[in-house]
Amino acid sequence: MNLDIVILAAGRGTRMNSNIPKVLHQIGGDSMLGHVLNAARKLESEKIHIVVGYAAQQIKTEFSSDKELQWALQEEQLGTGHAVMQAMPNIDISKPEKRVLVLYGDVPLTNFSTLRKLVQQASENTLCILTLLTENPKGLGRIVRDDSGEITAIVEEKDANDEQKKINEINTGIMVIPATKLNTWLNSLGNNNAQGEYYLTDVVAMAAADDECTICAMVIDDENEVQGVNDKAQLAGLERQYQMKKAEQLLEAGVLLRDPSRIDIRGEIETGSDVEIDINAIFEGHVTLGNGVKIGPNVVIKDSKIGDNANILQGTNIDGAEIGEGASVGPYARIRPGTILKENTKIGNFVETKNAIIGKGSKASHLAYIGDAVVGENVNIGAGTIFCNYDGVNKHKTIIGDNVFVGSNSVLVAPVTLADNTFIAAGSSINCDVPADSLAVARGKQRNITGWKRPTKK
Repeated sequence: MNLDIVILAAGRGTRMNSNIPKVLHQIGGDSMLGHVLNAARKLESEKIHIVVGYAAQQIKTEFSSDKELQWALQEEQLGTGHAVMQAMPNIDISKPEKRVLVLYGDVPLTNFSTLRKLVQQASENTLCILTLLTENPKGLGRIVRDDSGEITAIVEEKDANDEQKKINEINTGIMVIPATKLNTWLNSLGNNNAQGEYYLTDVVAMAAADDECTICAMVIDDENEVQGVNDKAQLAGLERQYQMKKAEQLLEAGVLLRDPSRIDIRGEIETGSDVEIDINAIFEGHVTLGNGVKIGPNVVIKDSKIGDNANILQGTNIDGAEIGEGASVGPYARIRPGTILKENTKIGNFVETKNAIIGKGSKASHLAYIGDAVVGENVNIGAGTIFCNYDGVNKHKTIIGDNVFVGSNSVLVAPVTLADNTFIAAGSSINCDVPADSLAVARGKQRNITGWKRPTKK
């Protein structure tokens, strides 16, 4: 496709009242600029150019993994036309069919399908504008049409007269422009306007005056698609719109949401049939929920796979883990990266796991830490048990066989192996391997002192 994309991301966003560049503020777990790039990449353009200014290096660092991005610097923010000028030296204007799509790094929710349709309408002699019909055009550039309905100009509100301010078709700023003509028009821009800036919108009047150029408009009525963000209130508003759209997609897929307005998806989620999600659940990164999964209230799941019929109870936090079929986790459990829970395991309240494989049917019902371990099948880990995996320098592994019983308040000092069918007496500190079918008792001998009196306060 003979298309280059220019994304304008040079502004600071002073109304955001933040040291973070405006385009790096997040919606749905990704930066606004990230959302724009995700849509742009789907268009299969030849090059994507990002025009940066404020905190340029911070933005470039954020996207440093994408080596194909082209960067242009706008040292002074002198308007949208001036911003596009900075990218033009890297755009091959020798191809008559080359077009330039202009996007904005603070307009994050424009659908790929909308952009694709807009691009398809453009040609080497056609400038296409995405416009919006709105009941509240205040503060926005108006689309000016002649008596025959043809677009003749875009007028910014500060430069509009009273009659033009009544127009309810507004400019979204998104347009596709023939590259060769764009280069010529940009070189003719002036800044004789209320803001003293070089407006990109002025090229529309130049196109209207060009006998070889036609102007087309693609009109939409979904304001959220083209809503820009200038302050935290607008950011919060778009966040909620984004989340409601994600919730609607889940409902359409058959997921039972106890309250669609109280779910946050900050990444991608795949769901099977008969999934139930209670209130205030948060999903980050890539999450897969199998058939019949139940997610309790206030659960956070990140980059994890939840198997069929698993039950994730209230307040549980799961990160980088694989939860097996029929497992029960929580309430208030913390499942850290590297955890694999096999079928029908049970991890109860205030249990923490990390880099642990826990076998089929095994359980730690409450108050335990299981780190750097391989646990067999049908193992019981009592309350207060700690896998002591760190010696202050290195991590060590605990290996537990099948059908092992670990009594409450035990400490397993790694590296250590508990063979099949072993029994660890409550309160033991185990630092040596335990052979199969053995009882291990490692605690001080109890002494009862008769006639003992408590200290008294002096």
